[in-house]
Amino acid sequence: MTLPIERDTGLSRKAALAKARQSRRPSRLGRRAGTAAEPDYPVAEDAGFPGLLTLVWQEAVAAPDLPAAVDTLLTLAGHVPADIQLRALPVADECALRVLFGRSWRQDGRTAGPAGDGRGAGRAARDVRAAGDAAAAHDLRGAGDVEAAFLGEIGLNASGRVVLRVPSRGPLSGEEDLVGGVLRVPWSAHALAEYQAELARATAGARDSVADCRAWLAAAGRDGRRDMLETLKEAARRTAPFVLYSGDRQYTNFRDRNTLTGKTLWPGHPDCALSSLATVPLELWSDSDALMVACLTLLVRSAGFARIEEANGTQLTIDHVAHLLERTRLAYNGVPGGQRVPPAPSNRVAALNDLAEAVARRRREITAKVRLYREIHGPLMHKIERIAGAPADEARRLEADLCARVRDRLPVTGGTLDELGAGLEEAPGWLAEPHGGFATGLESLVYETVRAAAAAFDADFAMSRGMRSLTALTTALRERRWPEIAAWDLPHFFCCVVPVPEARRYFADSPARLADTAWSMSARMQYNSWHFLVGNLPKVPEIAARDYFVPPTIPDVAYYSDQHHHGHVAAKVRFSIRSPQAVEVMGRTFNGFVDLRLLRCEGLPFDEQDLLAAHRASGFIARATSLAAGLAADGADLDITAFDSRWHWEKITGRLRGSEDPS
Repeated sequence: MTLPIERDTGLSRKAALAKARQSRRPSRLGRRAGTAAEPDYPVAEDAGFPGLLTLVWQEAVAAPDLPAAVDTLLTLAGHVPADIQLRALPVADECALRVLFGRSWRQDGRTAGPAGDGRGAGRAARDVRAAGDAAAAHDLRGAGDVEAAFLGEIGLNASGRVVLRVPSRGPLSGEEDLVGGVLRVPWSAHALAEYQAELARATAGARDSVADCRAWLAAAGRDGRRDMLETLKEAARRTAPFVLYSGDRQYTNFRDRNTLTGKTLWPGHPDCALSSLATVPLELWSDSDALMVACLTLLVRSAGFARIEEANGTQLTIDHVAHLLERTRLAYNGVPGGQRVPPAPSNRVAALNDLAEAVARRRREITAKVRLYREIHGPLMHKIERIAGAPADEARRLEADLCARVRDRLPVTGGTLDELGAGLEEAPGWLAEPHGGFATGLESLVYETVRAAAAAFDADFAMSRGMRSLTALTTALRERRWPEIAAWDLPHFFCCVVPVPEARRYFADSPARLADTAWSMSARMQYNSWHFLVGNLPKVPEIAARDYFVPPTIPDVAYYSDQHHHGHVAAKVRFSIRSPQAVEVMGRTFNGFVDLRLLRCEGLPFDEQDLLAAHRASGFIARATSLAAGLAADGADLDITAFDSRWHWEKITGRLRGSEDPS
């Protein structure tokens, strides 16, 4: 691949490679990369998720009684909805928590007894609450002289899951991944009896569900099962990290504990649970594997690969899938017009498959009418699809503020983003001409819109990404040079990151560290653009073989994202909005080609009105990019040279660098 620096400066390949080996960190420009004795900004070993789990456990231990401690554990001290943790429980633990504390996902978190009349679980919960009040005098760590028919335990493991010691299980203290210790949970004789009856019913239901899955998979035939496995392997490769459970077994494409094809396991790897089933008779599949294949297939058929992430952190059971599909059906049917989806007549897999396909059709029907988005709960990487309401006063106020700031800096007029975009379409030529100290008007528009968004939305950082050379892209598309596009690397992409000056308070009050942090975000966003681009192209061998994710199409709002992703932890990305947008280039739609991202390191999270206004702002950038692509197709030279590491240094610190070019 030809390095962009070689093309831009005419340097020899040797000189270009020498520059490529220089550090791109703004504070280290011109120095050789990899020579630092230690990290400039070390991150504490317990930063992110480990630190959160420690905090959660400390709060649970300090809780006034056992029910309050359980609430703390289920919500990870208010960082996630309890519903996610409740659906992460294996059958025995689910039954125990329902009987002892009246907590279940099946009826909005707090539920009635096993028969649904409110008496069984209510009495058992009162029994354990009384015992828990007595145990509280012993710091919740021992039952002291509390009389109990059985002394159980509750704890938290390193995956963030609540774990319980039930009568058939040994002490939790023997488990290696336990966070802290355990809280003792005294069971009354009545609670034991209720648990025994509840567990028998739940176990029988789970057995029937497995048998139904096996029958459905058998009816699909060998070819049908093979197609399911191939689809799910592709989903695991092309989807963001997910962690799913079947009993105590974990299915994940996340980091070094992969059990599915992902960043660690290559396609066809024998350790991939999906690959290992390809040539194995269905009769030899484990119950967990049969459930996993059936459940994931239903999820994918209802909305594509992304639906899997809506099960993140939970058990793969038919009941959970049925619950998710029914919740989605009701939400979609709430959109006026079109063909309503009837409920599934049962929780049989065949009936749920029909429901999944009907939900998918309804989703395609309503997409043009409403704004779909996702909530992301970072600690458990769980996503929930939502349908946004109409923009209200706050969204309109944000848009008006942003438009006023943009009008002051760009040759555009209008009171709304639609009006600004319409003005662009009438006279787009300036996008290919120098403007505002930038080589092109498109660069100026991206920067000024991002800067305005940071101020209008009270964000600590705002950013937008894209492709450096629309001219090169239009030429390659015109000549259908798919292998060449697949070979383009990170320097072919850019991301403009604009922090507000006050954000340096999160980074030792250092402008240099703020610039380094902004550049690390920019570099990561270049990777995201690289990751999404080829997902829009024909699947010729070179495209299919390259690593990529399915390009995003709907926005999201995230809570407590500073947990797992190392970059998010270091950059303190706590609350964020991501608004991806499609761009049209040479008549081809590129989903996820640009986006606008807003983040806050502390304070209040963003809400739905923020997201609606941000999505319109990213749409303005996408509209301008599509117009610029049209100019490039007509012969304009549209190469973006700003937004490299030196640009971020000079813009953020206000200090000039030497003439050396680090990029």
